[in-house]
Amino acid sequence: MDSDQQRVHRDVVSFVRRSTRMNDSQKAAWSRHADNFVLPLRVGPVPTSVEEGTHVDWNETFDRDAPRIVEIGSGVGDSLVPMAAARPGTDFVAFEVFKPAVASTLGRIGRAGVTNVRIAMVDGARGLDLLFDDASVAEVWTFFADPWHKTRHHKRRLVTPAFADVVAAKLVPGGLWRLATDWEDYALWQREALDGHGRLVNVHDGWAPRFEDRPITKYERRGLDAGRQSHDLTYERRS
Repeated sequence: MDSDQQRVHRDVVSFVRRSTRMNDSQKAAWSRHADNFVLPLRVGPVPTSVEEGTHVDWNETFDRDAPRIVEIGSGVGDSLVPMAAARPGTDFVAFEVFKPAVASTLGRIGRAGVTNVRIAMVDGARGLDLLFDDASVAEVWTFFADPWHKTRHHKRRLVTPAFADVVAAKLVPGGLWRLATDWEDYALWQREALDGHGRLVNVHDGWAPRFEDRPITKYERRGLDAGRQSHDLTYERRS
């Protein structure tokens, strides 16, 4: 077979792969909790891709029918887990591709005793599109996505009109997309990408007040200490 035919096509994604090396506490958390909280998804030829045709029965996964919130890029779970603990009647699906971060999240899940979280270790933008039925998600959260500062890397930014089409399709009528970033140029980029979208409306006709349920994470605190202001946005799917 020609080498060009053997080459696996890789879509542009909003993240880069980092080390999968875990410390001892992360290894222990993974061993204790991964089977219960990390989804056993079929992946495509690229490890972070979702195999076409993959289906998840979310009611079966959580053993109930409940409102569903999706977070893309949950990091180490320092905002996800306390927010899930505060909403025991809601189910949370978090997309995060970095194993050490997922292991840290699992440790937090175990310590908090929450049961309403599942983690998908695949590309969140593609996963949202493939793994959820249309009009089935109550909220989508994208907090502090990588801003990809350099102009040549802007194509990697998660928030685009095309991704907004996916979010709008998956949200229930009246469902919310909550965003936050502490980089002003990315905040303005998000406004430009979303304010004119035909199926999403800016709830506050401008910047949203800080989402009160969202804890200040170590990442956000570093930004605040460096003088960066966090910008929140909230968009609602039109009925």
